[in-house]
Amino acid sequence: MDVRSRFSSLQVPTAFFDGPGGTQVPDSVIEAIAGYLRESNANLGGPFGNSRRSDALVAQARLAAASFLGCESDEAFFGANMTTLNFALSRTVGRTLDEGDEILCTAIDHDGNVSPWLELAHDRNLRVQIVDVLDDTTLDYDDLERKLSERTRIVAFPLASNAVGTTTDVQRIVELARSVGALSWADAVHFGPHGPIDVAKLGVDVLLCSPYKFFGPHLGVGYVRGDLTAQWRTYKVRPADHPYETGTLPHELLAGFVAAVEYVESVGWAAIREQERMLGQRFLDGLPERCTLYGLRTMDGRVPTFAFTVDGIEPRVVSERLAERDIAVWDGNYYAVEIMERLGLSTHGAVRAGFVHYNTDLEVDRLLAALEEL
Repeated sequence: MDVRSRFSSLQVPTAFFDGPGGTQVPDSVIEAIAGYLRESNANLGGPFGNSRRSDALVAQARLAAASFLGCESDEAFFGANMTTLNFALSRTVGRTLDEGDEILCTAIDHDGNVSPWLELAHDRNLRVQIVDVLDDTTLDYDDLERKLSERTRIVAFPLASNAVGTTTDVQRIVELARSVGALSWADAVHFGPHGPIDVAKLGVDVLLCSPYKFFGPHLGVGYVRGDLTAQWRTYKVRPADHPYETGTLPHELLAGFVAAVEYVESVGWAAIREQERMLGQRFLDGLPERCTLYGLRTMDGRVPTFAFTVDGIEPRVVSERLAERDIAVWDGNYYAVEIMERLGLSTHGAVRAGFVHYNTDLEVDRLLAALEEL
């Protein structure tokens, strides 16, 4: 794919397989951020030029979020990151919960969609249960059905695991949640760079994601179904126009977010998914025998994010040795606490290599050769 020329950050020897922790950004995103600060930097609501341009930018950012998520522009909002938004939203919905109500999370969740509920449960005397996974790291839907009850109020889950790459059957989860009157609460952070999101088609009630995972700036983006917002009492200052946004937004990052959405649209999801599938299959086909993969050994039902260990070498040492070869990967638990415990990896975690569409087949081959030689 002829996209790498659009990223100054990729014009270096490093092979970036660290995308699950945050992707590189195209130059258009950098220029949009700098352009805002040069030409439009001001707070909202003023009669002068910079303020009016800032007003227009916020409106444009909401439209971009609506396009990216498949929602109405007034259903989208911004914050510091997914986890911060989730703590705030969980407190909002917590006002509607009663002692003894239940929340279900999953064993493939990032802790940003677990700990907010654990803390809320501590404050409000609620119950949190973890839905298990099967040995191949796919969600155990039978366990989900068993744990649903008339007291279940929230079913929190990811669209894709940030640790092992497994995707979930979102519509099935939504239907099961609805069967007991529970809200479906989706974490789309890790799925964001890998495929289109359409909250209306998926049927989710709440969805959160982070643009810095899909070629944008460090920011959080959220969606709450409009009729829920009308029912909830949110935490906000009285003059604020938006129910979920507190304080002045990082306008320059909104400019970068708009540019990131425009970038994704310019490349197209079909091309992105084709490239990622090719890269992922190449990695799976060439993974050395000395490496143990945790997760699906097929590109079906997953995104190209791979957790693995290397025989006889701790994950941190593997990542350090790869870094010496200008290959960037992660190690540890990546805040995926439950799945690491389930896989028996809670002490040192695993190595994680994640591919996005700007990676190349030659870079994958470099990684495979390096793993063979460690």
